[in-house]
Parts: sequence; C-alpha cells; structure tokens
Amino acid sequence: MESQCRGLAKALGVEPTIKRVSLRAPWRQLSPYLQLGLKYAFAGRTDPIAPPWPDMLIASGRYSVPASLYVRRASQDAGKTTLTIQIQDPRIDAKSFDFVVAPAHDGVEGPNVITTLGALHGITPELLREGAVSFAPRVANLRPPYLGVLIGGPNRAYRFSAKDMEQMTAEIKQFARRFGLSMLITPSRRTGNENLAVLKRCLADEPAFVWDMEEPNPYFGILGLSDFLIVTPDSINMVTEACAAGKPVFVYDLPGGSPKFARFHQAMRQHGYARKFDPDGALDKTAKRLDEMPSVARRIVDSLGKCELSPPAVASFREHTELAGSGS
Repeated sequence: MESQCRGLAKALGVEPTIKRVSLRAPWRQLSPYLQLGLKYAFAGRTDPIAPPWPDMLIASGRYSVPASLYVRRASQDAGKTTLTIQIQDPRIDAKSFDFVVAPAHDGVEGPNVITTLGALHGITPELLREGAVSFAPRVANLRPPYLGVLIGGPNRAYRFSAKDMEQMTAEIKQFARRFGLSMLITPSRRTGNENLAVLKRCLADEPAFVWDMEEPNPYFGILGLSDFLIVTPDSINMVTEACAAGKPVFVYDLPGGSPKFARFHQAMRQHGYARKFDPDGALDKTAKRLDEMPSVARRIVDSLGKCELSPPAVASFREHTELAGSGS
C-alpha cells in the first residue's frame, strides 16, 4: 500500500512526508462508511495528523479513508483545501476526493477517476538495476538464465496449503529443469512457516536460492536479475510489479479466486503482460513492460491546469496491522 503512494509521489516530483494511521472502534469496523467524529477515529499508534495541512495528500486502502476525509475537511475549515488523491476503490462516492486512482477490475467510475490496468507501484528501471547489482553476489554460485519466483500466500480469495506448495514446487522444478534455469525465490509473510519449510525441503538439491525471511529481502534484485518470472495469483500488487520488470511473466494458478481477481488476470493476459503457467508449456520469451505511473501523474497534473506542483508536503497514509504484507 505504502509503495503505491511513494511511487505516485515520486512520479509527481514531490518528496512525501509519510504518515501511518491506525483506527479505533467503531471506525475500524465501519470504515469508510462511518464519517462522523473523524478526529476521534485514530488509535494511539497513529502518526500525528495536525496542522499545518499539506498541499497534497496521497492515501491508499480502505483504512486510510477516514484520514483523507478528515484532513480534507479540516483544511477547508482552516481556509486551505488539501488536494486529496485516493488510491484503490474507496468504497464511497469518488466525489469525496479530488482524484481516485483505481484499477479497472474495481469498477470505480466518475469524472475524477483515473483507471489503471494494474496496481500503482514504485518499480523503475533504475531500481531494478540497482537491485540486480546488489543481489548478484548472493547468487554467484548459480548459473544463468534465472527463473524468478514470487510467492504469496493464502488470503480471502485463494487457498495455499502445504499440499498446494508441494505441487507448485514440483511443477516449477520440472519447468526449470527442462530449460536449464536456476531458481531465485522469494516468499512473503503470508506464505507461512509450514509452506516455507516445504519449499526449502523440495528444493534442497536444486540450483535454487530461497530467501530465508531474515537477510535483506532480495525482491527487487530478483525482479532485476531474473530472465523469466513466475508469480502466484493472490497478489495484484505482486503480479503488476512483475509485469513492470519487463520480463516474460507466468502466473501460477492456485485453488480459489474471485470475480475481481479473474477480471484482473484476464485483462493482464489480454493485453499481453502475463500468461498462465504451464509446466509442460514452451518457454515463451515475449515480454511487455507495464508502466502506468507516468500517464497517471500526467493526468493529475493536466487536470490541475499546471505543470508545476511547488513542492507540496505529501501525506501518505496506510493502516499498519491490516495492510502490512497484505500484497493485494
């Protein structure tokens, strides 16, 4: 969530001040629909939300909506209107904000809505080059070409049991062997200890690097160094970021799904950014880089009728516990 806000701020050429918020009851349970008494909505872990109000506020996620609404109203009462940009479906009328940036599969409509194909992100060619250079010494014992594997975990839409992990590992191992690929694998917090143990056991004798969740996360290094990428389908952010790397992307299917995820994955395939993973399929080397951030930033600047944003203080909000590591 926070990376989306940072990415948009960077694209707009502004340096953000980061604010993280946590909601107390009943706003946490009823967000974003409960809009009364918003000054009392924030729990003790919340960073201070107080004047001077920023010129621009970028927020992401359902639990950030009370903060966006509160700052917008408070700044208006103080005679200064904070420009509010809400990322993802806010679940309330888009007119409550100056801009809403939401992916097409969310179905948000309105004159101030900027529709994207995937999630916003902060992936740039420079970031990937730096990540690859930093990560390369850690996998110097593995021969290219490299197959990067980004693994999420179970969520409300997808199941991911130890049995599923065994099957996925076997199929990816088979695929890598067929084409002589070394594997660079990063799990996430949602992968879980049991699944991580299965992953390590099944790949113990293979040419593979598996992040141990302790050393610095080589996520950007894997994106930058890999020649091909396999991604689990449970994270729209992760699939989008893989496609932003400009490598051939294969999405591994997991049990479950939802209409929203189905719309997203279908659109990514239709536009040529990703394809379904098939352990018996060909090693498709076609790639198409997804980078929607410049067009989003340009739409915002053009709508403001100016090309300079005089550097405003940008507040980026997310809710610590609910959104950390959610990746969706």
